[in-house]
Amino acid sequence: MKVTEHLKRAKKTLFSIEVLPPLKGDGIDSLFKHIDPLMEFKPPFIDVTYHREEYVYKNRGNGLLEKRTSRKRPGTVGICAAIQNRYNVDTVPHIICGGFSIDETEDALIDLHFLGIDNVLVIRGDAIKSEGRFRQEEGGHNYALELMQQVKSMNKGKYLDEEIQNPVPTDFCIGVAGYPEKHFEAPNLKSDIHYLKKKVESGAEYIVTQMFFDNQKYFDFVKRCRTEGIDVPIIPGLKPITTKKQMTILPSIFHIDLPEALGDELEKCKDAKAIKQVGIEWCVQQSKELMDFGVPSLHYYSMGKAEPVYNIAKQLF
Repeated sequence: MKVTEHLKRAKKTLFSIEVLPPLKGDGIDSLFKHIDPLMEFKPPFIDVTYHREEYVYKNRGNGLLEKRTSRKRPGTVGICAAIQNRYNVDTVPHIICGGFSIDETEDALIDLHFLGIDNVLVIRGDAIKSEGRFRQEEGGHNYALELMQQVKSMNKGKYLDEEIQNPVPTDFCIGVAGYPEKHFEAPNLKSDIHYLKKKVESGAEYIVTQMFFDNQKYFDFVKRCRTEGIDVPIIPGLKPITTKKQMTILPSIFHIDLPEALGDELEKCKDAKAIKQVGIEWCVQQSKELMDFGVPSLHYYSMGKAEPVYNIAKQLF
């Protein structure tokens, strides 16, 4: 079932999660152990992230370095199928521009269609860690809008090979990302929302936001989107802080701010247990306020840690 169908049928705020594929070499049982306890709260859909390649330099022992390409978390398509088979729950694979040609993208979408997966979240993806800015794959897309248009074309039965006779159209429900604090490469929020509107006009059916810790930024973002004529569901993305390092890591990686009140509470903590408790309590209060606002779903970035999300959901769902 499509994400938008779940949202339309819901009589209250839904619970959904985003999971990471296991690291290469790990078994899928570690992922199942992460998801198992969270199924108590009946998530109608689970997002599975896609991770682009990274460059690794190996010392060859003669003073030279060998550049190798590595994908640390492969298997998104297979994991989506495994989750649907094990839990009978819909999955939302992330489809990214980085590291994929348009032909590879089409093949991935065909596999997803064969597996009966009805949803995709279309994002550009990040730059390679060793590079300062995003570079498109040769023969690939540079922007999420271009990638989304490819998915939309397949939904109309238009494949890259124009000689295909009577092609079967796909029927993906397309989600895109939104940034309450703007995408870090956008010059301002107005510009960012302008391009978000273009995605909606081109066929995006719902939006999932980047994590945020100040609900007012989400409320303001939704208001500006509605003012600009963006009328699709906007699902807030949340993450509980679980370690002191995340006070600096999350703002650095995701280009977000931590409210002063949250920072002050975390600074008072004497140990890791106290930090985790503050993070959970803050996320619970965020969630309650968002539920009162009437959000369609609360989407938790679990980051491979089920316990904090479980403790939050236990108080809400």
